[in-house]
Amino acid sequence: MLAAAHSLAEEAGPASRASPQVALLIGAAESELRRAPDRRDFEGIKERIAARFARIEAGVGRQMLRGTGILASIGATAPFVGLFGTVWGIMNSFIGISKLHTTNLAVVAPGIAEALLATAFGLAAAMPAVVIYNMFSRSISQYRAVYADTSVEIMTLVSRDFVRRQPVAAPAAE
Repeated sequence: MLAAAHSLAEEAGPASRASPQVALLIGAAESELRRAPDRRDFEGIKERIAARFARIEAGVGRQMLRGTGILASIGATAPFVGLFGTVWGIMNSFIGISKLHTTNLAVVAPGIAEALLATAFGLAAAMPAVVIYNMFSRSISQYRAVYADTSVEIMTLVSRDFVRRQPVAAPAAE
């Protein structure tokens, strides 16, 4: 919708109703345009709008990333927790061997089973967390790219509006 528009005013209503995110960006641009004391200072206005867009995008990005840190932590630490359990289980097997002075299966099996169970729990926690984290991470990256593209389209419309308002200079007389 924004790419097909000819001016910001033309697209402000329909695009704002289509998406709250677009409405937020258009609102920021319109607000900065209203606040601009000198409409001839296009570079300054453009810079202020771009700065507001950057702050909005950063805030939205922080909101989207909220909660993904716990998934990353689980994915990173769960294998080590499983490894710790593995070491603990094998250590218990060795303690059983040393106490009973025998290496038969009845002495070793409980510790080994405990070690394998700890490994399995660690991996069972880590693998889904990593997969889900990666899924969210890809989705967030794509969404942020769309947000950035939308910002560029709105800046293009603002620029077109400014070009239309500028008087066409008459050719210089020789």
